[in-house]
Amino acid sequence: MKLLFLTPGTGSYYCGVCMRDNALAKQLCAMGHDAILLPLYLPLTLDESAASPKAPVFFGGLNVYLQQKFSWFRHAPRWLDRWLDHPVILKWLGRFSGMTQGADTGQITLSMLQGEQGAQNRELDKLIEWIRQIDRPDVIWLSTGLLAGVARRIRRETGVPVFASLQGEDSFLDGLPEPWSARSWKEMGARLGELDGVIAPSRFFGELMERRLGLAVGSIEVIPNGLGLEGFVAAKEAPENPTVGFLARLIPGKGLGLVVEAFIELHRRGRVPTARLHCAGTLIEGDVAFVEAQKARLKAAGLAGASEFSTNITREEKERFLRGLSLLSVPATYGEAFGLYLLEAMACGVPVVQPRTAAFPEIVEATGGGVLVEAGSASALALAWEALLLEPERARSLGLAGMQKVQEAFSMERMAERFLEVSQRSLYKQV
Repeated sequence: MKLLFLTPGTGSYYCGVCMRDNALAKQLCAMGHDAILLPLYLPLTLDESAASPKAPVFFGGLNVYLQQKFSWFRHAPRWLDRWLDHPVILKWLGRFSGMTQGADTGQITLSMLQGEQGAQNRELDKLIEWIRQIDRPDVIWLSTGLLAGVARRIRRETGVPVFASLQGEDSFLDGLPEPWSARSWKEMGARLGELDGVIAPSRFFGELMERRLGLAVGSIEVIPNGLGLEGFVAAKEAPENPTVGFLARLIPGKGLGLVVEAFIELHRRGRVPTARLHCAGTLIEGDVAFVEAQKARLKAAGLAGASEFSTNITREEKERFLRGLSLLSVPATYGEAFGLYLLEAMACGVPVVQPRTAAFPEIVEATGGGVLVEAGSASALALAWEALLLEPERARSLGLAGMQKVQEAFSMERMAERFLEVSQRSLYKQV
């Protein structure tokens, strides 16, 4: 099969969805299929080699913004379009990704969801031209429901079936100001309802989005995220000091503040006096103040020397980081759709301690690779950590169980097989 994936790029920091889609495209190619990963807005920032290193960027971020703000720009000469989409310009622009806020973000989000009726229809023209110039793909996959606006014209003008995978759209849309939030939710529901299929990475998120989008019960299929297992192996020995890890974007919503509070509580209890905390993940300029505040809390508690922060780490650094942990906790405070970091930890034989909320119970129950605790409670986290750190054999047993299950059921190969199964149904319908 020939599959085309459309994925928003971040330009400057690692994005879990980008990395998942890149690994998926590479796996499909390894299985003998033709998979192209096409970035939108900004170039992809990846922790491994790119599946489609020569792919152009469509809906270039600067063009999208200017066409939204100035109606005359929607008719600017094509040479100016091409100049603004130059890789050097987009790479420079990536330094400022995430800085557009408030009404601007809301207007652009709604406009993109409106597709041919939005301010960026000219960008859609260019994408459709490109699709027509290449060998016709069998299916097109949108990596987020926020891209659903491009599908109507693509399906009508190319005849290619379009699918979408959902992950995290709810927290983004809920963060938009009104009236943009409500209007974007309504538009996304209408556009997704026209597609050939929609998937979610967990039963929790699929059911949540069916309710919020007004889609029929059972209309969203579940395909769990998978993991490329190369490089993820268990450590030969336990870390010298018991070490609690955090691996995610370093923001409040991922529960970093809760982890710091729980670590302080763990040391107050005094039963694991040598315990260390190692936090790793994406850090962008807008999050620096929050991270510095967490470091100040640890310093005030006398734990600066027992804690460490590693930011914007490479794939190899992430693998070494995970092998240096006794357990991992990412107690996200919003409705996490999946949590790929849990698979990464378990693939290295590291057990996880997660709140009993969102998609976490599904993952922990499916893998047997960790324990669940009361959501939002630093004390519950500290107690669960303490129990595992004082029972290393139990922790090791959980970690090994999780590692085996990830290898069996959550590999990137298994995920690719599921994507192919869903994609091939559209071909049967056309016969």
